[in-house]
Amino acid sequence: MRSDRVRLLQTLPHGCGYFRGRTAQNLVLDPSAADLPELYATALGRGFRRAGGHVYIPHCPGCRACVPCRIPVDAFEPDRSQRRCLARNADLELVPAAPGFTPERHALYARYLHGRHRGGGMDDASDEDFTRFLTAPWSPTLFLELRKDGRLLAVAVTDVCTTGVSAVYTFFDPEEAARGLGTYAVLRQIQLARERALPHLYLGFWIDRHPKMDYKRRFRPLEVLRGGGWEPL
Repeated sequence: MRSDRVRLLQTLPHGCGYFRGRTAQNLVLDPSAADLPELYATALGRGFRRAGGHVYIPHCPGCRACVPCRIPVDAFEPDRSQRRCLARNADLELVPAAPGFTPERHALYARYLHGRHRGGGMDDASDEDFTRFLTAPWSPTLFLELRKDGRLLAVAVTDVCTTGVSAVYTFFDPEEAARGLGTYAVLRQIQLARERALPHLYLGFWIDRHPKMDYKRRFRPLEVLRGGGWEPL
């Protein structure tokens, strides 16, 4: 990704989604760039992430808590807990599906936000909010649907790029929390990367000791981007 090929835009300061009272800013690839799909594939290796049609990386003054992380899939071996998770969900069917809004997906998304992220500002996500946050016309996205006897239990929004797979967002039925569907989705995304002969699963940002972000360290080996290079956590 060369600076003469794309502009980087800086967002205005806004409230941090991870730490109450902190201010955040992002660097965003120019969303009008004609070759954004190719740039996105390269940008994953530079620590960027997609939300809707924006490819961004945190660039917050005075804070570097958000650390890009990825799993080298060929080196990954599930631990005992993850093997139990695989066994517990062996009755589920994984359906790779085209991205986009359906009433069934939106209903599941709304239940997930209400049950897991109440008061987070997204509780009443409309049809347009769903589409705007999870998809982009140019993105190489699959919705990995997890179903039990046809019933939709989870959706793992997954970008399959030439350089790796990116776990964009996962939402699931909060009444099925005992299954560990978030963990299971990551394990199936690792499997997808292996099947596509792609070297990495990108998990977005790891935040040390954060109650919602520190779980990523359980997927070992985990690599983090520091000082311009990837290194084992």
